[in-house]
Formats: sequence, structure tokens, C-alpha cells
Amino acid sequence: MPPLPTADLLDLALRLAREAGELLVEGRGRRPAGVSTKTSDTDMVSEIDRASERLIVEGLRDARPGDGILAEEGTDDTSTTGVTWVVDPLDGTTNYLYGFPAFAVSVAAQVDGVSQVGVVVDPSHGETFTAVRGRGAWCNDRPLRCTSQSELGTALVGTGFSYSPERRARQAEVLARVLPSVRDIRRAGAASVDLCWVACGRLDGFYERGLQPWDIAAGTLVAEEAGASTGSLGDEPASGELTIAASPALFEPLRRLLAGAGAGQD
Repeated sequence: MPPLPTADLLDLALRLAREAGELLVEGRGRRPAGVSTKTSDTDMVSEIDRASERLIVEGLRDARPGDGILAEEGTDDTSTTGVTWVVDPLDGTTNYLYGFPAFAVSVAAQVDGVSQVGVVVDPSHGETFTAVRGRGAWCNDRPLRCTSQSELGTALVGTGFSYSPERRARQAEVLARVLPSVRDIRRAGAASVDLCWVACGRLDGFYERGLQPWDIAAGTLVAEEAGASTGSLGDEPASGELTIAASPALFEPLRRLLAGAGAGQD
């Protein structure tokens, strides 16, 4: 495979994620059309999710035919180039439909399952998070660095919850064991945003079980390139089993706390 054109991939991801973000902003406040549910009665999807995905997918296919595309609302194109795009066209659909300002567009370019370029556009706050592997992370024009927090007791930690009632009940049990050991917990409802907030220091750490590849593909890269450590309970990378992101000195204490709380179990 020839050298990866990361600058071109970043430019493409930026353009399409920003256009999708503008689409979301234009549709905000209107009564959404075609709202339905997916995995449970609380897992909503709307026509705006699908429209955002169409915009991004068509742009990727036009610019780079042959690339793979894996997107939340059903696109699954096989790669013939070695590059696969992992797309969440609207991370935080429930927030969006309720007018709660914590949602984003997430676009990552991966090779062999590893993100090389990541973009997360948070249109509510006018923030665009970007990262290229080995070259750092940015929010708009500002380089990012995670916190140096090392003490669990004074750490602000983000988390999220499943749409499955059974898994939510289990996550509540885990939370009850985690909360007394940290400064406080925050739950914004969009994992890509949470991971970027670890990158820029708004959170010292984040954890969640049950995330999908499109939830974390761009955000974990942004966090890593801002100096954060990411992973799961073992030596595995962040995944649906458990995603953890934290400042390097906090990562192991947080991982031990989560393991003891049973965060990797349903």
C-alpha cells in the first residue's frame, strides 16, 4: 500500500463532517420527520440521521471510490483500497431530538481497524476536533492536551448508558460503586464528544460499555493524540466490551476501579 495521504483524508473528513454539521443545525428546532426506534424503545433514529449519513457517504464515494465505509445507519461498503471510513452521522440522536446541545458528527479513516485520521464536529458549540495519528490533536486552531490528573478522588469522570434496560440496570450498579471513589460523574450522551472532552481537559476520564465502532473511531484517536491513554479492562484496545479513556496517570487506577465494580460484565 502506498503512503497514506493523511492530509487529503483529513481535508475530506473535515469538509464532509462540517457539511453534515450544518445540515443538523439547519434541521434543529423543526419537528423531525421519520422518527423510529432501533434496538429498544429508547434508541431513536430520525430522517435527519439518515440524511446526514447520505451526505457523508455520497461525498466519500465520489471522492474516493473503492474505500470501505461503515456507518451507523446501515452503510457497509467493503474496501478495495485498504482504507475504511467509520462514520456516525449523528452521535447523540436523543439529545438532538430534545434540543439538548450535546451531539456531533464523527468521521474516521482507518487502516486495518486502526484510526489514522479522526474528525468530530460539535456544531452546537462551534467546535471541530481533529487528529492525525502521530501528529497531535486540535480543537479548531488550538492544540489539545489532556489533564495530568492522577488521583481518582478528585477526578471528574464521564460515562454513558446503554439503550438496553437490562444493561442499563447493570450499569447503574457499576455507577453506584464508582461514584463514591471519584470527584463526580458527568453524562452528556454522546461518546464522541465525551472522548474529545477528555482530550481537551473537560473530563479527566471516561468509560462506557456497549459502544459501537462508529461511536469511538474518531474520538479515541483525538484523545490518544492529546496524550490520553485509551483501552479496555485487559490489554485490548477500546471496544464495545468497555471503552476507557483517561489521563495517563489516572488510567490504571480508573481501570482497576472499573474492574472491581464489574464494569465489563452484563
